[in-house]
Amino acid sequence: MITAAQLRAARALAGLDQRKLADLSGLSLPTIQRMETSEGLIRGNVDSLTKLIAALEGVGIELIGEGTISRATGRGVRLKASVPASRGGAGDDAEMTTPSSLREGR
Repeated sequence: MITAAQLRAARALAGLDQRKLADLSGLSLPTIQRMETSEGLIRGNVDSLTKLIAALEGVGIELIGEGTISRATGRGVRLKASVPASRGGAGDDAEMTTPSSLREGR
């Protein structure tokens, strides 16, 4: 249904802190914290998950399931199916391409 990583990314994309998401969803702050620190799919009762997803959708977040195509236009983020181990990791020596406007501080 929704993973902890999706929840963290969705909350960040919407500009919400955990307390605000708790307020919007009608869930407690410890429940949101527990959901975000879980491994993989979030487990919880159906009512809590429904409230969480409704709150995210209410602020404009569209959750995209594995293998699903986004139904709407607009900006968003999606993880690739797999990321090569040699790319993107912390401390990785792989060369990164940065637009010149960013390198020059514009």
